Amino acid sequence: MVDRSRARRVLETEAAAILALVPRLDARFDRAVTMLRECRGRVILTGMGKSGIISRKIAATLSSTGTPSHFLHPAEALHGDLGVLQKDDVVIALSHSGETQEILRLLETIKRLGASLIAITGGAKSTLAEAADVWLDCSVTEEACPMNLAPTASTTAALAMGDALAMTLLVEKGFNESDFATLHPGGKLGKRLMRVEHLMHVGERCPRVAPDTRIREVSEEISRAKHGMTCVVNGHDELLGLITDGDLRRHLVQSPDILSLTAADIMTRTPVVIGPEAFAVEALNLMEQRKITALIVVAGTPARVAGVVHLHDLWKTELV
Repeated sequence: MVDRSRARRVLETEAAAILALVPRLDARFDRAVTMLRECRGRVILTGMGKSGIISRKIAATLSSTGTPSHFLHPAEALHGDLGVLQKDDVVIALSHSGETQEILRLLETIKRLGASLIAITGGAKSTLAEAADVWLDCSVTEEACPMNLAPTASTTAALAMGDALAMTLLVEKGFNESDFATLHPGGKLGKRLMRVEHLMHVGERCPRVAPDTRIREVSEEISRAKHGMTCVVNGHDELLGLITDGDLRRHLVQSPDILSLTAADIMTRTPVVIGPEAFAVEALNLMEQRKITALIVVAGTPARVAGVVHLHDLWKTELV
């Protein structure tokens, strides 16, 4: 049987390394966030080996939350890629020792250009920390490696610090769900943030009847559109009410002379509606809360019918 004690020890060590960062979120952290927020160029992440892998991930997180960021391999930078660095950039350099030679050889160019430098290291007295405009302490008491050699707790701590910077910066910039949707159009996340206007049925596919429409014609319109409902509108397409196939069944039991009634007689006058700019996931949540299968999409004042979105449309996006 596998001895899980080492696995538990790894998780405990790495968790402790992250928790140790909390009291280190001081004025230096604030200054780093301010530098990133006010950056007029790009944010350049750099690191060698495992630190390079962490740098790539931090750059990806920053870019996906509204801060243009790129990874610069320090060794390749020394062979021609230094040209990507500009005066207005902010460089975030990761090196646990703070003495990685490939990183240190970039310092002259960074200083000559006048770019800002944030160092994420484990050594306050290291060359990198002392050269940086801001040093963020990511020191750890031990690695999770049983030989205390393989970068484990230290890389976890650096990654967590990068996430702390990115998420704080996100809030500082006022980055919201709408911004997130713009940058994440694909995959499951993109589908959850898809706009209702991109899913709704419009024109002939959006059922409509006038308030004086007889129930037989109302039933035919519901059957034609196959959404289990129809909007009731006036001559200006302003929403007056909603009729569902459930409404028809209930009134059929209650009113033997149902065919003599009109849409206005049985419609729900305050139906649940949603705006075209709402996210698909908001529409789904609203349908689940109200236990309904379709939503009328309205826009403007007074509210005019823009379309209708059905639960089946959300199934197709794999939200359900």
